[in-house]
Amino acid sequence: MGLFSKKAQESKCSCCSGNCSNGETVKPEAKTVGDSSIKVLGSGCAKCKQLEANTKEALTQLGMDIAIEHVTDFAQIAAYGVMSTPALVMNGKVISFGKVLKTEEVIEILKKVQ
Repeated sequence: MGLFSKKAQESKCSCCSGNCSNGETVKPEAKTVGDSSIKVLGSGCAKCKQLEANTKEALTQLGMDIAIEHVTDFAQIAAYGVMSTPALVMNGKVISFGKVLKTEEVIEILKKVQ
């Protein structure tokens, strides 16, 4: 029966909706260490600011020079699938949400992610 058969799924890249000229798919979250980005997602409350401060301290202790962006737009936060803030995003991947990480916790996570 043709109604219940599975169709072959096509792999489309998210950068161009599958319209790459060379046929290769590109994953936007795959970034080199030099292109690393860190975002703190939250409304700008005290918890969000504390997470940002702890993240800056962790980066300083690790000797990493990465800028931190604070995202307060709830539409952008929801686009990451985050419903509980504050959240920490590295290279487009949510690595923590819903709690304020201590500096030591951020250091451990950053070491694992690299």
